[in-house]
Amino acid sequence: MILFICLPAWVNAEIYQWQDAKGSEHFSDRFSPDAKTVKINPGYVFYRVKTVYDGDTVVLEDGRKIRLLGINTPEVQHKDKMADAGGEDAKTWLINKLQHARIRLEFDLEKTDKYGRTLAHLFSEKKEHINLSLVKAGLAAISIYPPNLLYVNELLAAENKAEQDRLGIWQRPEYAAIPVNNLTEVGHQGWTRLVGKVVNIRNTPKSIYLVFSSRFEARIERKWQFLFPDVNDYLGKILEVRGWLNKSRNHFSLLIRHPGAIRQREHRTNAMLGL
Repeated sequence: MILFICLPAWVNAEIYQWQDAKGSEHFSDRFSPDAKTVKINPGYVFYRVKTVYDGDTVVLEDGRKIRLLGINTPEVQHKDKMADAGGEDAKTWLINKLQHARIRLEFDLEKTDKYGRTLAHLFSEKKEHINLSLVKAGLAAISIYPPNLLYVNELLAAENKAEQDRLGIWQRPEYAAIPVNNLTEVGHQGWTRLVGKVVNIRNTPKSIYLVFSSRFEARIERKWQFLFPDVNDYLGKILEVRGWLNKSRNHFSLLIRHPGAIRQREHRTNAMLGL
């Protein structure tokens, strides 16, 4: 007797097995006094990686382009752009990690991004969380895009530890925090860290702005405000904010999607802030 069980519907239910008088086996999700419980392990589908594009993007053998969720690694060299410091290190680490391995995908609320890439956390057959391991090694910084908040606490803890231990990018001068008042006219390309004192809080219908100077603000979208503590508590505090700079004329802004991109830095002196 061949039996096909639809795992997605039954995976969280008890499955019972019994034999009738003719010796035929039967399965059901309804209890029977003569039945025994069957343990069913749903298992996972594992894939091989065809290409490691960079430290946070891979292509599977089935052609899907996977963007690792919750993290960002420095850029590798492109035709018209030099590599960011640490970009090749992250790519090499990922190649070595995945070249003889198979991985499974774990998804969050959003399955794809605006570029059509599949968004996922990668796990090896040995249950290693690849996204998390990159952060632990200091090869990636966290980059949280709500509503995708899976493993955010683990990623934050790993980043804090790697930064404290000065691993990977956290020992590189290219990723040292820049005082807000030291921003030049060209700003800063790529992912960056800026530190300064919040001198005002500005509100609009869609956003809350932490004003650091006449030239720089950090923006929090109101739809994600519930993720943050009381933003008014930031006023007068010395904060470090992390992300990508946007420039409009001579004014800079940085979008803060999650409170993990904010660090309080009370120990900074005025000299260190460029004041």
